[in-house]
Amino acid sequence: MRKPFPEYTVIAPLLPVIVLVEPQHSGNLGMVARAMANFGARELRLVNPCDHLAGEARKFALHAAPLLEAATLFPDLPAALHDLHLTIATTRRSGAHREVPLTLADLPGRVSRRAPGEQVGLVFGREDSGLTSDEVAACTGAVTIPTDPDFASLNLAQAVAITLYELSREGEAVGMAASGERPTQGELEELFAQMETILTRIAFLHPVRPDLRMNRLRRIHRKAALDRREFNLLRSLWDQLGWSIRDWSGRKKVKGQE
Repeated sequence: MRKPFPEYTVIAPLLPVIVLVEPQHSGNLGMVARAMANFGARELRLVNPCDHLAGEARKFALHAAPLLEAATLFPDLPAALHDLHLTIATTRRSGAHREVPLTLADLPGRVSRRAPGEQVGLVFGREDSGLTSDEVAACTGAVTIPTDPDFASLNLAQAVAITLYELSREGEAVGMAASGERPTQGELEELFAQMETILTRIAFLHPVRPDLRMNRLRRIHRKAALDRREFNLLRSLWDQLGWSIRDWSGRKKVKGQE
């Protein structure tokens, strides 16, 4: 008979939600659950996972198997992040169209700037390919774990454990509150969808790759760390813009352009 899940002493006061995108190996899921239990994290969200209740997962989870049983499954990343306020993607890749990630040492300070009651999510990608650029852009920030460039890739469970440890080590800083309540990830996605619709209508976005400019606009909003009043003001602004162009016939063609 399985022992009840013990009430571990909570080390990390923020209790982040752990989000795994398409994990591929059941054993890794078990080790992630064990790392979560080590640092007091309680909520696991899985996006299109492998069998998270397989025998191998339970074996590596040990007494943290109840975390696997309580995990919530989602069809895609936006659905998994919908009700969270601050979401941090873990990535080791950078590029012209990717945000420069924080270093792990900077993460506690970033997380500390949140209002009481706001939920934080840590997002981890696939074992073989990590997170896509669109998935990183869907989060409110990104972080990288410094490793040897000749062997930079970490095991999934190792990445989770190291990140949770860094947050637990800075417990006092993490406890500070932000100046005001922020919108949830789902509310921000609704704003971005509205922006993309209007910006497509006025031909501001590239017709084939609208994400090139949209991802940059997302980064601007993330850096601003909008509070509730600022978010509501922007929604009103874009509502008015949408209403203003509803009878607009479209951008006029310039002579010589097709």
